[in-house]
Amino acid sequence: MDDRPIGVFDSGLGGLTAVRELRRILPAEDIIYFGDTARLPYGNRPRETILKYARQDMAFLRGFDLKAVLVACGTVSTTSLDVLQAENDIPVLGVVEPSVRSALALTRSGRVGMVATVASVRSGAYQRLFRALAPAVEVTAAACPLFVPLVENGRVAPGDIVIETVAREYLSPIRDAGVDALVLGCTHYPLLTGVIGAVMGPSVALIDSGAAAALALRDLLAERDALARPRQGQAAYYTSDRAEDFRRLAGLFLREDTAPQVEQVDIDRYGL
Repeated sequence: MDDRPIGVFDSGLGGLTAVRELRRILPAEDIIYFGDTARLPYGNRPRETILKYARQDMAFLRGFDLKAVLVACGTVSTTSLDVLQAENDIPVLGVVEPSVRSALALTRSGRVGMVATVASVRSGAYQRLFRALAPAVEVTAAACPLFVPLVENGRVAPGDIVIETVAREYLSPIRDAGVDALVLGCTHYPLLTGVIGAVMGPSVALIDSGAAAALALRDLLAERDALARPRQGQAAYYTSDRAEDFRRLAGLFLREDTAPQVEQVDIDRYGL
């Protein structure tokens, strides 16, 4: 057993969807979460900048005695995960492979979709892994650059004309391609499940990338006999921007009525 905490980071609050799943399936684990809200979004930045930010995020988290890190950011997972894994001596998991494997398990037609940030789609990471694991599968991918800022501003509810209009614009070509499984390749997107599901229709399975990654981390820790002993785990939350802004929306992502305590961090002090 290993009672050290799990680190989780994202460019903003989206990674809290992964934290929510971790707390559900691993209630004994302590979690340290960092959301880099001051530099949100990562998805439209150059790869070199994303890697710099990811290294700083890791440097902050490694100030804690962690047993593993979940990169709950699709952009970092697709552009920088291999570097982070090589530079750290603890397991560092991303969201790509767990999501791809979930989609392959759910598709019946062999046609899958993937939506993510511009950087994630441009990287081709999801598409390459789909081809490596199932060469016959047809993948239709689309970048959805407005989803993250809209989610971070709470524009997530069905009936909101802004998010519904944007979702139809992004998703209609994927729906028309006849996919029956859609990877939500950014951890912000599960907050839009109702909106996305209305566009795609009930026959399309939606894959929550954060939840898939949380399950993969659980399995890895179990294999290593590194799960925490039975107890009630705690979560600590940090952000690079105003703590009050983070607290105001955190309950939406965590699906909790009570806003968590949050501490602001000067992320520029860490890493390079």
